[in-house]
Amino acid sequence: MTSSENNGSVMKHHGITDEEQPKRPVRLGLALVIGPACWLGPYIGVAATLLPAKIGQLAPDNKIALVALFSAIAMIVATIANIIAGALSDMTRTKHGKRTPWIVVNSILSAVLLVFLSMAPNIGTLIFVWAMYQAVLNAVVAPMIAQLSDRVAPKWRGTISSFYGVGMAFGNYGSGIIASQFLENVSAGIQTLAAFALIGGLISAFLASEPSNLDEQRVKFNAVTLKQNFMFPTKNCRDYYLALFGKILMVTGQFVIVGYQLYIFTDYMKLNNGQTASSVSLMSLILMITGIVFCALAGPISDRIHRLRAPVAITTIMLGIGAFFPFIDARPWTMMAYAVIAGIGMGAYNAVDQALNVAVLPNSKNAAKDLGIINMANTLGQVFGPLIAASVISVWGYRAIFPVETVICVVGGILIMMIKKVR
Repeated sequence: MTSSENNGSVMKHHGITDEEQPKRPVRLGLALVIGPACWLGPYIGVAATLLPAKIGQLAPDNKIALVALFSAIAMIVATIANIIAGALSDMTRTKHGKRTPWIVVNSILSAVLLVFLSMAPNIGTLIFVWAMYQAVLNAVVAPMIAQLSDRVAPKWRGTISSFYGVGMAFGNYGSGIIASQFLENVSAGIQTLAAFALIGGLISAFLASEPSNLDEQRVKFNAVTLKQNFMFPTKNCRDYYLALFGKILMVTGQFVIVGYQLYIFTDYMKLNNGQTASSVSLMSLILMITGIVFCALAGPISDRIHRLRAPVAITTIMLGIGAFFPFIDARPWTMMAYAVIAGIGMGAYNAVDQALNVAVLPNSKNAAKDLGIINMANTLGQVFGPLIAASVISVWGYRAIFPVETVICVVGGILIMMIKKVR
């Protein structure tokens, strides 16, 4: 652990100041690369590619409606789990800190549940295991991202948020490369991703080396505690909700396409299995490379220019612009063009998004809970996107989903530009 990280280790419950952390907390940054890569990667690889493939095997005639149903179930479970796990993490006191126990235990459980998912013999079992997986996955996510508020000084948040964003890019897009190799053996693909979830979660917790927080004041359960730790914030929260709803719209727009990317290639572009696998793999590679490069650039630039709001808003709108290409032509090159623009936008977005979220927190004492609520935007967007796409496809066909994404993302960018507290 570096000297700066030792400074971070003696943080108070309200976080640490720039003076207390003169150097970048690089080891924590590495933990926040590996962590999100290894919870998001298995989730996206399964949700976007392998789960639709397995649904297609078990119930081919109802696959579009079932993908939307699975998304809705994911939303309900993950929304509740995110808030509860974040709040309980804020209240946890152990010699390993308040985030590590949650990350370790639930990384193990998420891997186990993915293995069960791979062996599910019917749709009913698949739904049940998928719901359980959502619960434990979000008990990893909320405590992990709260480390940005707990242990990173304001002057480094853009850079360390960029580390987190690079991990998100690896997970988001690297998972597509891995998952596309297993379209002929879906169960093996899910089990492979389960191994990533297990190993990555444990390594991330080890690298973060969170200090004991046994000296923090224990929280008593009463009406005030319940309101403070489990309810949505109600004071000093205008910008917080603008960030929340802007993020919901950005993720919704993204998942209008991502949630149905497998079927876009097979049903809209009429590709066979081999062509689909290579197209998904190439698209994922483009998204990953552009995402990582622009994520690595955007965080330090944001710290240098002291701007968070405009980069988040502009990159949200970029996703909508990229969606015009597959609207113009139902051929694979248009999805690759979308991937280039979306990858640049998502990379820069992921670099500064979490720093923006921390900056608009109403009360840093409830960081995990309030960041968990904002992270709900990921869950809600990943549900709303496929639900909107399924509705649009059923009425107007696949081509209509692309301008719908454009409108959603532009509105999201406008909401973020309305934030006042952050430049």
